[in-house]
Amino acid sequence: MLTLDTTIEKINKIGTAVAQKLNKLGIKNVQDLLEYYPFRYDDYSQIVKISELQAGQKASVQGILEFIQNKRSPRKRMMITEAIISDETGQLKVIWFNQQFISRTLKVGERVSLAGLVQEDVTGPQMVGPEYERLTSGSATHTQGLVPVYHLTANLTNKQVRFLIKSVVSMAAQVPELLPAEIIKKYSLMPFSKALGIIHFPDNQEEFKQASRRLKFNELFLIQLTAQIQKAEVKKYQAEKIKFFAKETKNFVNSLPFTLTDAQKKSSWEILQDIQQGQPMSRLLEGDVGSGKTVTVALPMLNVALNKKQSALLVPTEILASQHYDTLCKLFKGSKVKIGLFTRSSRKANTVIASEAPILRGEAKQSSEEDDVAVKTGLPRDFVDTKSLAMTKKEMLKQIKGGKLDIIVGTHAMIQEDVEFKNLTLAIIDEQHRFGVEQRKALRKKSGNSKTIPHLLAMTATPIPRSLAQTVYGDLDLSIIDEMPKGRKTINTYLVPEKKRTDAYNFIKKEITNEQQVFVVCPLISESDKLGVKSVEVEYKKLNERVFKDLQIAYLHGRMPAKEKEETMQKFLKNEINILVSTSVIEVGVDVPNATIMMIEGAERFGLAQLHQFRGRVGRSNFQSYCLLFTESLNPQTRQRLDTFAKSTDGFKLAEEDLKMRGPGEVYGTAQKGFPEMKIATLDDHVLIKEAKEATLDIMTQGIDNYPELIERVKKSNEWIIG
Repeated sequence: MLTLDTTIEKINKIGTAVAQKLNKLGIKNVQDLLEYYPFRYDDYSQIVKISELQAGQKASVQGILEFIQNKRSPRKRMMITEAIISDETGQLKVIWFNQQFISRTLKVGERVSLAGLVQEDVTGPQMVGPEYERLTSGSATHTQGLVPVYHLTANLTNKQVRFLIKSVVSMAAQVPELLPAEIIKKYSLMPFSKALGIIHFPDNQEEFKQASRRLKFNELFLIQLTAQIQKAEVKKYQAEKIKFFAKETKNFVNSLPFTLTDAQKKSSWEILQDIQQGQPMSRLLEGDVGSGKTVTVALPMLNVALNKKQSALLVPTEILASQHYDTLCKLFKGSKVKIGLFTRSSRKANTVIASEAPILRGEAKQSSEEDDVAVKTGLPRDFVDTKSLAMTKKEMLKQIKGGKLDIIVGTHAMIQEDVEFKNLTLAIIDEQHRFGVEQRKALRKKSGNSKTIPHLLAMTATPIPRSLAQTVYGDLDLSIIDEMPKGRKTINTYLVPEKKRTDAYNFIKKEITNEQQVFVVCPLISESDKLGVKSVEVEYKKLNERVFKDLQIAYLHGRMPAKEKEETMQKFLKNEINILVSTSVIEVGVDVPNATIMMIEGAERFGLAQLHQFRGRVGRSNFQSYCLLFTESLNPQTRQRLDTFAKSTDGFKLAEEDLKMRGPGEVYGTAQKGFPEMKIATLDDHVLIKEAKEATLDIMTQGIDNYPELIERVKKSNEWIIG
């Protein structure tokens, strides 16, 4: 007997291969299948007579199968299945390509239903590749009414998914109600189990609207309730109060070789005010690529150091960690702030700590300057590096635990159990969407004091509009740097027609002659992934063997070992590589000052927010930079979307546009850690977002402990920040 927890493999007629494909979509059991919502519907609610069919119309027709046969096409080397369907008003020609099994499925004389696009033929109307089904007892599933369309994976069809959901849809009645009765009544919501059944096969638009509204409300309510519970959990803890050193902060700001923007000052002040409180800060700092987030957080880091406490900056990659370390060393040059770098392959500090000096280890150049340091520290000359002193893992752990370092920049290695801080008071996570709640929790547990937890600051360069950020990151207060530093050059962006590709290559050669470097981004790794879409392997081979034979070209993609990726990026940073052909792995973070051209192949396959992230990889210096977009798509909407991108440099506005067109799941990727999955709700559901937030606050006001089922559901579907 089937239950909601029954695994997919045990549903009647599901083979192992189909089950594996469904697993790729996150569908593991019956309840997952029921909660796999359609993303749109084909409206075949009106059955059209054959004589009334119009070319260009999407229609549903019924009739008798008069004739069906398979034949081989001499030109295209494919099998064609031809059929004739008739009703009382006329005949319709139907064609399917390479689906010869249809002639064995459908029999002459049977009553059939078809749905699809009508085309004009010399003999009259025809349908090419329509959905089909035999009409026996009961209504049609695939060709009549509001027909659900689902996101699929390779070799899985909508017909299969509809069939499977139809076979279990009656079990929606077993899904328990989550919301309290008073909320259902207050907001006039359809019962959840009823909505779950209707959403797949609604009888009409009104029924669909009511079911959709209920499921969206549930989703938005759970997201916001989770955030509020997380926020309440954090408030149960205490944090160290950080005294604000006004004079020292002012001197630091005046020492900078540039002027802070108003947005940077405002964001820094919001953080500084938070960390003066005894309650833990939980804040998200959003700043577009190149907006200056690092210097913004340097001010609170400085004040933490002046309070004799520690700050930690957690970043996703070793290269990014090294860049942050170098930036902070430059910013704090001449100060007494002690900075350390802790990754799997690199451990070093910007200062010599006298009491520990004899056991520091390093690989350093030999020079008279290093001889001087060796004399002062008692270190052998071979172990001295005047810029940074490298040390063993054991020694670095000792320095951190002993409180000898004020700021520690590190990767995931820093949140391992053997890293202990003396008094970690400010924990900063860069590119926070690359880390899950578990990592935030692990870092927050490392304060070194059982009575307090660190203040938490998450940073992201991914532009997330305020309305979305407040919905999905409701446990975090929000600071936004929406102003670029003065003097930064605009990146010139062009949609390049295919006929000007050679001109683009010549321009690239000219830039490289001037010591500049180039990124080339492709949607896929290899050609076999999807026919006709640009891939890293094919583009690398073409550029390396034909277009730029005399240049140094390398490639980068997610299937490469981490060490190999790091080595390739290091070579690119050192300008040992002229052109780097890559997938979207270069989307976030790394600064390559010499890179002035971002060339994007298959640009139509990326969202505007993602294209903006790619573009942010160039323009990191005083050189003029360029972003060149290539697409083979002739779709007017696609070209208009890319034109919109070429004309705008505001990441937040582009993200807003993208969300309207594609939804948060496609824009930001619902698989990203720390980003709640929105299966059915969208940012345009303003009223529902507001109502769900009201309901959430009502629950919190009455006391969440009065709703144990809700707590259990939230805990079951979400990682916990604290505890």
